[in-house]
Amino acid sequence: MPQPETALPLPPLEELRAVAHVVSLPMRVKFRGVLHRELMLFEGPAGWAEFSPFLEYDDAESASWLRAAIEAGWQGFPEPLRTTVPVNATVPAVAPEDVPAVLARYDGPRTVKVKVAEAGQGPADDVARVAAVREVLPDAALRVDANGGWDPDTAVDVLTRLAPFGLQYAEQPAPDIAGLRRVRQELRRRGIAVPVAADESVRKESDPLLVAREDAADLIVVKVQPLGGVRRALKIVADAGLPAVVSSALDSSVGISAGVALAAALPDLPYACGLGTVALMDADVVRDRLVTVDGALPVRAAAADQELLGRYRAAPDRVEWWTDRLSRTYRCLATLQR
Repeated sequence: MPQPETALPLPPLEELRAVAHVVSLPMRVKFRGVLHRELMLFEGPAGWAEFSPFLEYDDAESASWLRAAIEAGWQGFPEPLRTTVPVNATVPAVAPEDVPAVLARYDGPRTVKVKVAEAGQGPADDVARVAAVREVLPDAALRVDANGGWDPDTAVDVLTRLAPFGLQYAEQPAPDIAGLRRVRQELRRRGIAVPVAADESVRKESDPLLVAREDAADLIVVKVQPLGGVRRALKIVADAGLPAVVSSALDSSVGISAGVALAAALPDLPYACGLGTVALMDADVVRDRLVTVDGALPVRAAAADQELLGRYRAAPDRVEWWTDRLSRTYRCLATLQR
């Protein structure tokens, strides 16, 4: 977990537990291998906040996510510099024939991120999916996200095949910083104009600025929860000196509102944000969901609805699991901030 530059005042653990809600939201399509997204929400004095590290993350990695939730609910966000933020549509690793239905869930998308390198699939599947998106939206900006699923040689091969579709960039085409640098250098050597974006190599590294120092990426992807909050993400972008794309971690509208706050506070926002993933969910915790209108999201808070919190409340054993996780992660975060 990246160490915060300054300690964030922590509310007592008992206070967090008293205002916590655990929900399980059904997905419209499988994403990251799940059909239900479990998460914990807090109603803090500054507003609603989300704590939703993925189930496989350990307490140390989850501590940044809890720090972000405490910032949102107990400190609030910086003043915005804009009132709306452009957002891309996201196409999971679906079959080509399912692409039109996925895109139909978005209003006026001008940019589309396509998931590639899915386990159990191959390059032909990726090419067919990107081709299907291009057929539906011939003028949209296209980007692909491999989530580190290719080795460098495969990444170069597949991106060479995808380049004719006019990719805006390729996100995390290799699993580590050395691999990203190799992919970037080889694409340049071949004259293939596909920029490389770093995601996991920013949020999962102990030093989120290493990818910039190693000249391994053309831009970085930043996510509020994994980086420990809006203010810390803003500092990372400033210190990296690279263009940034704000993206989601498959959040509810509450978590998305934090991503929107980050995008709204960035001095420069050259790319559409990956904050449209609420469209992939079949339910939410707010009545007025943060979904795109004409390819953009409004900059506003998102308040959970009590009836929806009750409707989608997780099973008792899962509530207990998340409550125990909160206690462990809180102790971890308190130790890291000493």
